[in-house]
Amino acid sequence: MAATTRLRSLNIDNINPHVKEAKYAVRGEIASRAENYRAKLAGRNVKGVPDKLPFDTVISANIGNPQQLDQKPLTFFRQVLSLLEYPKLLDSPDVLRNALGYEQDVIDRAQWLLHEAHSVGAYSHSQGVPAIRDSVAKFIERRDGHPADPQDIFLTAGASAGVNALMTVLCSNPKTGVLVPIPQYPLYTATLSLLGAQCVPYYLNESSNWGMDMNSVKEAIKKAKDEGIDVRAMVIINPGNPTGASLPAKDIRNVIEFAAEEKLVIMADEVYQTNVFKGSFSSFKKGLRDLQKEVPEKFDNIELVSTHSISKGMVGECGHRGGYFELIGFDPEVVAEIYKFVSISLCPPVIGQCLVELMVNPPKKGDASYELYDKEYSAIFKGLHERATALYDAFQKMEGVEISEPQGSMYLFPTIKLPEKAIQAAKKENRQADEFYCLRLLDATGICVVPGSGFGQAPGTLHFRTTFLAPGTEWVDRITSFHKDFMNEFR
Repeated sequence: MAATTRLRSLNIDNINPHVKEAKYAVRGEIASRAENYRAKLAGRNVKGVPDKLPFDTVISANIGNPQQLDQKPLTFFRQVLSLLEYPKLLDSPDVLRNALGYEQDVIDRAQWLLHEAHSVGAYSHSQGVPAIRDSVAKFIERRDGHPADPQDIFLTAGASAGVNALMTVLCSNPKTGVLVPIPQYPLYTATLSLLGAQCVPYYLNESSNWGMDMNSVKEAIKKAKDEGIDVRAMVIINPGNPTGASLPAKDIRNVIEFAAEEKLVIMADEVYQTNVFKGSFSSFKKGLRDLQKEVPEKFDNIELVSTHSISKGMVGECGHRGGYFELIGFDPEVVAEIYKFVSISLCPPVIGQCLVELMVNPPKKGDASYELYDKEYSAIFKGLHERATALYDAFQKMEGVEISEPQGSMYLFPTIKLPEKAIQAAKKENRQADEFYCLRLLDATGICVVPGSGFGQAPGTLHFRTTFLAPGTEWVDRITSFHKDFMNEFR
């Protein structure tokens, strides 16, 4: 330490303490170990990794990263992107159509996007290409049956960039609080840590498929206020991450009514809106507009922001970093400050913006590319549902495991009840029991999942989160075999 202090400007004691405080379990220690195993299997020398591993593949079920796990890109999207990246191809439309199989609607869309964005290598308007924001507004209107204003829409480098912008503007001091569901995607707690603000946790109701428990929300805000915390916003993830729950319209209505009473900004994370297997997706925008029609004035000043992304659903274009948020009911002066904040980053990636346009405005019936698009989209959805069901069926048969029926998103979040001997073994390693279980699972099978403690969980409970993105079902058998051996070892 002393030598480091003398030789370098930075050391672990003088960097930003909020960075040290932030935690992001989906890419934490277990994920790093999985990457070391992957490198070893690829033939690279990795310090500390055994020469022989008891598996021949690593399954990254820790993060919703569809194309890493062999989800194929949608042909229409990638064909349009290829023309955007190299517009000279448009000089040979006959070759594109006859030799490369590009339909005319692909060529037309690429030409239109290039006309509006000029070049994917140029900066755009900081809020996003105006024509693409028009497309997003039309999509929202078709989805909800209520109009949307392109001026209220901000294109972003993925939904996480939007969350960061909004939280940064919202959190003005260390006593600013934000209600966050538990369990939650750790983007929210990590961002609040970085901003030096307060996470105000409220627990979802596991016994009712991880639905809203408004009593828990009310208790959480009362406790926070008693501690002098200025609670300004409430995060809702729908469909849920990590839970996979899809909120019914009545839960959405309850949240909006509560937000009106408490003057809270509603932050609706809706990036999994097309990943719904049971029931149908209902947006917070629709819920709010319906209430405003029913009860004029009471809900007129509700502030709602909803986020969406190209990373999830059947699109799965995580690496292209595209998304948007829509602001509803915000003070114009606050909107101006949000615009100023996003302008500091100049603009979101233009290629990601173009993918947002393709997501919200895909080929329609009658278009030349529609049949292939629909076939690919439907096959991805069917595959996700089948693998979710296969995992659900396997977990139901595992000793000490409880699991809710898959409803949506890309995840399952089973409860695990571990023997006392395993809990004590975890303590000896100075680990939480679910983390101990997940590390043992990785070491034995190559399957990387995330312990429930990385998302938050009710005291006295243990969980883990797994995606169901990996192809096939062989890896599901690896989990069940490991679990049986683990339970027998620590019985």
